[in-house]
Amino acid sequence: MDYILQLRQYIGHRPILTVGAVVLVVDKQDRLLMMRRSDIGSWGVPGGAIEPSERVEDAAKRETFEESNLEIGEMSLFGVFSGPELYFKYPNGDEVYNVTIVYLSRDWHGEVQLNDEHTAWRWFPAHEIPEDLSPPIKPVIENFK
Repeated sequence: MDYILQLRQYIGHRPILTVGAVVLVVDKQDRLLMMRRSDIGSWGVPGGAIEPSERVEDAAKRETFEESNLEIGEMSLFGVFSGPELYFKYPNGDEVYNVTIVYLSRDWHGEVQLNDEHTAWRWFPAHEIPEDLSPPIKPVIENFK
């Protein structure tokens, strides 16, 4: 059982501070990989919570592989995002304040295959990124554009 689920057993839906890692996966045509979330139906990028004792870089690569089936090679730090705009309330009532460490990678291989956290995927040029973004990823995408 993952760390966040264990915490939720004790604190319920109350707000928690989470540290996450995401990867902005960019292809040779400078398009960003985005995936439609199955829980809220909006677009996001691969990433998720860091587990205790896990290196941030390892979490970013692990989450990207789990969610997209892509293996990430080299990546560079894109930025660290935090603040009230990264607050999120999940459909089940869980509340989080995210601190998100974002990487960018053009060094990846594999074929996109989604897990059950997403329903669709697409490569988007920066000027075509959709408006219906997952709320905590909006500041990241605005910075990416």
